[in-house]
Amino acid sequence: MKVLFVCLGNICRSPTAEAVLRKLAAAEAPELGIQVDSAGTSNYHSGASPDARSQAAARRRGYELSALRARQVRPADFQDFDLILAMDRRNLADLEGLAPAAARGKLKLFLEFGADSSTLEVPDPYEDGAAGFEHVLDLIEGAAHGLLRQLKASEPAA
Repeated sequence: MKVLFVCLGNICRSPTAEAVLRKLAAAEAPELGIQVDSAGTSNYHSGASPDARSQAAARRRGYELSALRARQVRPADFQDFDLILAMDRRNLADLEGLAPAAARGKLKLFLEFGADSSTLEVPDPYEDGAAGFEHVLDLIEGAAHGLLRQLKASEPAA
């Protein structure tokens, strides 16, 4: 299973989701062999490290983002990934506009896997203070656990 997380610039939300799912999958579901990456719908920050505030918030919870580098979604991503998870509706609409028709079934909002069905968008914390980055982590951790539960439930028995 290959999962791609997508936000606008790939420096806050999507790299955070990448690091969280990678760590949780290794600890809780290594048998699934999940591969994780992240990208942005724009190329504003291509090659840049995640936002320092995202890195600091993630590090406080045991996630490391420093080795990640921003990149833009590529046409090959729609073929290479099994699931492409957008952080908000705008990102999802951008992906729907880029995706070939055959790949549109792979596109979802990430928070569809969260426990709170009333919250479907991960807010962009870029203009917020530290509390915004913590809130993003809360949402991402919850949805990552939900995604893992669903993937484990759909995994065929050996």
